[in-house]
Amino acid sequence: MRSLDIHEDPTFIPEVAAELTKDKSEAESTSDIIKQLIDARPDYTTDGFSFRGIKDYLDCYRSGKLTPSQVAKNIIAVLEDCDKSTPPLRAIVQWDHEQIMLMAEASTARYRNKCTLSYLDGIPVCLKEEFKVVPYHHRVGTEYLGTEPETEDATVAKKLREAGAIIIGVSNMHELGTGTTGCNPNGCHKIPRNPYKPNHYTGGSSSGSAAAVAAGLCPVAVGTDGGGSVRIPASFCGVVGLKGTFGRISSHGSLPLSYSTVSVGPICTSVADAAIVYSILAEPDPLYPYGLKQPKATLSDMCAPDLKGLKLGVDWTFFKACDAEVLSICEKAVEYLQSLGASVVEVFLPEMEEVQVAHAICILSEMRDFLQPDFNKHFQQMNLETRASLALACQFTALDYITANRQRTRSMGFLREIFTTVNCILTPAAASTAPRIHDSDLLAGCSDFSLTVRAMRFMQLGNFTGIPGLVVPVGYSAAGLPISLQVMTKWWNEAMLLRIGLKLEQFRHQTKKPSIYYDILA
Repeated sequence: MRSLDIHEDPTFIPEVAAELTKDKSEAESTSDIIKQLIDARPDYTTDGFSFRGIKDYLDCYRSGKLTPSQVAKNIIAVLEDCDKSTPPLRAIVQWDHEQIMLMAEASTARYRNKCTLSYLDGIPVCLKEEFKVVPYHHRVGTEYLGTEPETEDATVAKKLREAGAIIIGVSNMHELGTGTTGCNPNGCHKIPRNPYKPNHYTGGSSSGSAAAVAAGLCPVAVGTDGGGSVRIPASFCGVVGLKGTFGRISSHGSLPLSYSTVSVGPICTSVADAAIVYSILAEPDPLYPYGLKQPKATLSDMCAPDLKGLKLGVDWTFFKACDAEVLSICEKAVEYLQSLGASVVEVFLPEMEEVQVAHAICILSEMRDFLQPDFNKHFQQMNLETRASLALACQFTALDYITANRQRTRSMGFLREIFTTVNCILTPAAASTAPRIHDSDLLAGCSDFSLTVRAMRFMQLGNFTGIPGLVVPVGYSAAGLPISLQVMTKWWNEAMLLRIGLKLEQFRHQTKKPSIYYDILA
């Protein structure tokens, strides 16, 4: 990076003005589309496994088969059970019996009086510990932060409450969001387990969020994504993860670890559920400086019968930089999208190595800047890996940071150009499946740079330039670990991701049941 001579002015925040688009008639309103999505979802069947999603909960509540209060009692029993198991799941790290029941009883009364607040009324959700959620401790994966219970909700927590959701607790995360495995050996957290293979990692840093959804504790979780932190754990745990456009969903009330790379997004059991949560969370927030001029979040064309006329961009050289097993399944998934009428167009993603280095410089420098007081004051209380990452971040200079942001201007320009010829870019989600947890990791943690690079390879472009990305499970490795495909598109065009994702999730004709799975509605 230091040998490059880049003349473009730096872009320090990847905020992009909305394009002026001809407004489709409001006939296709978001609520109509959500109703269509819920009606179109097949009823829960007993032949073969399928995750319980929002529709399954709504069916139970509307038919009177179960109330939110009964569901809450089931969840509390499961939360007590899953951390007594060997090894403990460690997905939810803070929860409160009374809080869960209060929200559930209020929801039960609303169903009884036929005055529900939204499609999320009575739906169990969890939030990553990076968000402030009353009355939990805002520890952000550490042992030293959040000494007092929180008294104010982050914007996303407030929105979920206003929608009637039951917040079941806060979920585990990689300490300070500094890694992609979810390995967090400190006393308050411990390592969350991958529900598909408990001796493998969940991915990070929104580790507990993905584990909670895959294990059935809740159909919806919310995470943050600065270097794949929603999409990596979603793909390692075989669920759906959406990273919104930079600024699309407010991150007010989360710890501002990296101001230029982080987006917020949901982790869900299906693309339809991700669309529902996205439509509730995505809007400008006067308390958050980015995304104030964003276009209205729509789900337009999400339910189109096919993908006719869509151009899917693939840079095959970049696409193939992954394990053979991952490649084989992801290539077949691309062929499947073609069979639905889309055409695959070969594109070239320039300067990807520069993107990866520049993204690392930006996220690490910004984290180091924000965590400087912690590094000086709480160094001994940090995990070894966190210390190493922050120490590495000290090596970057102001010149490195400016060069990295000059690269951002270039990369955003390349993408603008590419998106004039294709509707989206497809890549595998991660270059390999979830790595194994070694015994020594439980005590000292782990720091494996090559592993981090492989997990983040296809993620960094989205964080660096602010474009949205969606990961959808498409199959399993021979060892039974999930494999996902990623779809990325231009700024503010999440509706396109969701439209393609809805079709993509039909490619995997069989869903394997995780080895740790709780059926809350049983």
